[in-house]
Amino acid sequence: MSSDRPGGPADVVPGDDEPERTGDETTSADRKAKKKGSLLRELPVLLLIAFVLALVVKTFFVQAFFIPSGSMEQTLHGCPGCTGDRVLVNKVPYWFGEPEPGDIVVFEGPNTWTPEITVEEPSNWFTGALLWVGRTLGVAPPSEDDFVKRVIATEGQTVQCCDVEGRLTVDGEPLDEPYIFENTPIEQRPFGPVTVPEGRLWVMGDHRSASADSRSHVGDEYSGTIGVDDVIGKASLIVWPVDRFGTLDSPDIQGLGSTVVPVGGSQSPVGAVVAAPYVLGLLGAVPLTAWRRRRRARHSAA
Repeated sequence: MSSDRPGGPADVVPGDDEPERTGDETTSADRKAKKKGSLLRELPVLLLIAFVLALVVKTFFVQAFFIPSGSMEQTLHGCPGCTGDRVLVNKVPYWFGEPEPGDIVVFEGPNTWTPEITVEEPSNWFTGALLWVGRTLGVAPPSEDDFVKRVIATEGQTVQCCDVEGRLTVDGEPLDEPYIFENTPIEQRPFGPVTVPEGRLWVMGDHRSASADSRSHVGDEYSGTIGVDDVIGKASLIVWPVDRFGTLDSPDIQGLGSTVVPVGGSQSPVGAVVAAPYVLGLLGAVPLTAWRRRRRARHSAA
């Protein structure tokens, strides 16, 4: 006798739940695949963001430089047979001011200056890009036109050598230069007087006997000086090799009585300024990446 009652357990077909479980497993696998694909799609964007941030940091804030020349020994190592220093050049101090006596600066030399190093320029865009990245990170030699020296005198000041003790003078006053390494023989030191023109600087290397600096170009149209506008930035920090890691200070070489704190010291904001671009870059990249993820998630849910 048949029954018209609604179907009961006997109506349940074995395995009815299996497709649903399989579907759940497939969905989980799909999600993992989509997540992996999402990361792969985002990688070029993240690399582009990193490139743009590196370009911004290099242009406006901080740039790493490799020191291949021994003209700043022993303050900066670049001698043959030693590990050349990598330094961070801070551009922020000269946004609203100009280089001061005692500052170590990296600058683009006038066309009358002979390069201190020889660099083989890239022959194609790929090697050019690699060189750019290397220079940004401070692991590749700088351009032949780039120099690093110490500011001795600024516009309007008169520099000359020497006083009776063989010291350099600015406006008739001898300089205090504890950083000098292997000075030239006293009979070879005399030059000047030279009055620094407006908007220009007189610069010299700490390794006086091995530096082709302003002294070597007194006879050119700029009287050996360099333009303030050609200064790339202030050398602030030695970052490599590790055993030489440390800040670079700006001594009061003219005895003006100003208190100069080593860059990155507890009384100086420059250390924070050096780190600020990287912090800002991180703060800029993370929200942008998070926004892209949320946007993609909402689109997938819809």
